[in-house]
Order: sequence, then C-alpha cells, then structure tokens
Amino acid sequence: MNELAASPYVIEAVYLIASALFILSLKWMSSPTTARHGILAGEIGMVLAIAGTLLHHGIVDYKWIAVGLVLGSGIGIPLGMVHMTAVPQRTALSHAFGALCVTLVGTAEFYLGTQNNSKFGLSVLSMEVILGGLTFTGSLMAAGKLQEILPQRPITYKGQNFVNFLLMAVAIGSAVYLVLHPEAKQFFPLIVGLSLIFGILLIIPIGGADMPTVISLLNGYAGLSAAAMGFVLQNKLLIIAGALDGSSGLILSVIMSKAMNRSFTNVLFGAFGQVQVAAAGGAEVKPVHSATAEEAAAILAAANKVVIVPGYGMAVAQAQHKVRELYDILSKKGVEVRFAIHPVAGRMPGHMNVLLAEADIPYDRLIEMDEINGDFPQTDVALVIGANDVTNPAARSDASSPIYGMPILDVDKAHTVMVIKRGMSPGFAGIDNPLYYLPNTLMLFGDAKQFVGAIVRELSGGH
Repeated sequence: MNELAASPYVIEAVYLIASALFILSLKWMSSPTTARHGILAGEIGMVLAIAGTLLHHGIVDYKWIAVGLVLGSGIGIPLGMVHMTAVPQRTALSHAFGALCVTLVGTAEFYLGTQNNSKFGLSVLSMEVILGGLTFTGSLMAAGKLQEILPQRPITYKGQNFVNFLLMAVAIGSAVYLVLHPEAKQFFPLIVGLSLIFGILLIIPIGGADMPTVISLLNGYAGLSAAAMGFVLQNKLLIIAGALDGSSGLILSVIMSKAMNRSFTNVLFGAFGQVQVAAAGGAEVKPVHSATAEEAAAILAAANKVVIVPGYGMAVAQAQHKVRELYDILSKKGVEVRFAIHPVAGRMPGHMNVLLAEADIPYDRLIEMDEINGDFPQTDVALVIGANDVTNPAARSDASSPIYGMPILDVDKAHTVMVIKRGMSPGFAGIDNPLYYLPNTLMLFGDAKQFVGAIVRELSGGH
C-alpha cells in the first residue's frame, strides 16, 4: 500500500497547518464570541493530522487502520450524542481513551525495542506510560463519580496519602532504574501497573465538589502524556498538540483552584466533600420562606434588575431552554436580565456557559463573578437555579466551614433572593447553605424546568 504514501515534505506541511489550527483553536476558544470558530479550527486541524498520519510511508497495510477507524467512529459518535448533563463524564471518558492510547503505544514502542538504546528515549517513554496509565484509570474514576456509579463523597482510609506517594515513588524509582539499566525489562510492567493503581487511588478520595478541577487537571495530564509520546515517536505535531493541551489544562486548573481559594494539594489530598455531621442532640430546625410560581412571577415582573445564577440543578433538569424563555419574556417587559457565572459552577470548566450557549442566551448577558459581584446590592432579584456551594455565604463568614475563603457569588446582598431547588439537601461539598434561611430569601421547591416553565406561563398571562 506504499503507493498511497506522500512525500515527507508534504506530510510535514500538513502537520504544520494542523499545528497552526490547533493554536488558533485554543486562542479562539478563550472567548465566547469566537468559540465556534475555535471548535471548527480544531476539527479541521484534527482531520489534517489524521490525513497526514495516514499518508506516512511507514504504513504497511491499511486493513487494521480501517478497522480501527470504524470501531473508533462507532464508539465516538454515540458518545458525542449524549445529553448536555452527561458532557462532564463524557469528557472524562475522552481523557481516559486518549490516555489508554498513549499507554498502549508506549508499551508497543518499548517491546519493539526502538527506544532501548537511548536514555532520553526511555525517559520520555517512561513518563508517557506513567502519565498515561494514571490518567486512564483516574479519568474512569472521575467519570464514575460524575455518573454516580461511584460515590460522589470522598472514599478515604487511614494513611491514604502515604500509600499514594509510596506507589508513585516506586513507579518513578523503577523508571529511573530502567533508564539506567535498559536490560531490566521486567520493571516495565511494574511501572505500568503501579501507574494504573495510582490513578484509581488518586481520584477516589476526591469529592464531587472538586470534579471540575479534577477534570481540568486530568486533561493536563493527558496532554503531557501525548507530548511525551510525540518525543517517543519523533512526531512534532504530537509534541505541539500535547504541550498545548497539557499547559492549558494545568493553567485552567490553577485558575479554578484560585476561584475556590484552595491549592492543588488541598484539591488532590484534602478529601474535600464530606457531609458535615449534625451536632449531638439534634440539629436546630431553621425556618424557611417559600413561594409559589405565581408569587415568584409577580416579584420578577415588578423588578427592574434581575440576575439569574445557573448551577448544576439547571443542567440536571435540562432547564436552560425554559430559562431562555424567561429571559425573553422579562426582557420584553423592560427588565434588565443578566446571568452570573461562577468559574466552578457545574461539574466541568465552562459547564454553565455551554448550557446557556445551547439555549442561545446572548454572550454579552453572561457576566463573570468578579465583574458582577459589585452589582448585587443594586439588584432587585437574584434567581438562583440549582446553584448551591457557589452561593454559600458561609464562605465569607464562617471560619470553621470547609469552604471558608472561597470566592462566591454575593447573591445574598440582592434585595430579594429566590432559589429554585428540589429540597434542602446540601450541594457537592456536603455543606448546609445559610442563604436559604435569610429573611430576604424565598425557596421555590420543585424541578427547575417545571418551575421556570410555570413562572413563564404566569408572566405570559397563563397561556
């Protein structure tokens, strides 16, 4: 099949164009107004990357490649058709598949012996399988937690951090020994096995509240493992794409950690997300004020400024399109409506932006936390839809709270706060929210989609 092979110069030119498109894609995706162009550029770049690889002169037979393309497409298309609520776990599975690919390629390269005479080659190959292995199993654990197959609360045991560090130290130590003594091939399965186990043990102690940061961090690991694979395969495109993916994932993780006022080490080793146990003798029953859809509609209709705060509850109920209807009808009545976006709202980076974009909410109505917090005292109504921890005022006032110091949306400073929620259960962090008991807060109990729909009907005259 070598007649299909192209000149190395043609392949390098294709790879160069693909690399440029990947860079532009990342740049354009930094803004909602150009994000669609970024997605398209990334897709075209990936098609070119695949095409350039298929034209490589080293390919002997395309039969198995065709089988792989068919199988991969058969898995990828259904994964891409999931509901928006499942995007976080689908993203985690994508990281897992990519990391598994990296690990398998690294294993094949090792046993083919192409890197055994080079200390640098063995070093990057070891890094490739360590990062790939831990990202594979870690991403599977994250997907399991997000899908609620695994408990969302941290699974902890005594001395877990010591065990985790010991496993990784042994894996890295074995890799160093293998680099210095390439003939000791028996250490390679140990390196891979320990990395796979480490990925499991790294993620299971992390609670659901930290999953957005974990997803971002695993994305960074996957990118770094791909960059290492690029060095092993001497493929410049893989190095560039992996470095872009890895660095952007790590930078985003830093940004999200700052948004929670927490460090990487606290996210990874703090077992954040345990449900707080009520004090002995029974917890104090606090009064809450609730309202009907008719009452909520009347309050919204009388307002001049409304800020809607979306959260994971909106995603679960698939309420974003009803929220769009609410936005439209309030805007027609002359009410100024904006959306307050917290960096870690939902279960993945940018989750709320994606949902609201799906409902065609204008980009200029989506306001980041730092920009909108100063406006809440002049806001007539803050409508919170399924957001819990990111609106919890205990983060400002309760030094004993696990989320103390975490920047939040200051919805409690609005004249009236309305919270749509199914019940009084705590959020991912397992922490009660004092917001619900404030005198200016009204609880709107029910499914977000149905309740927003009922408000829309009341505002439109009951039709």
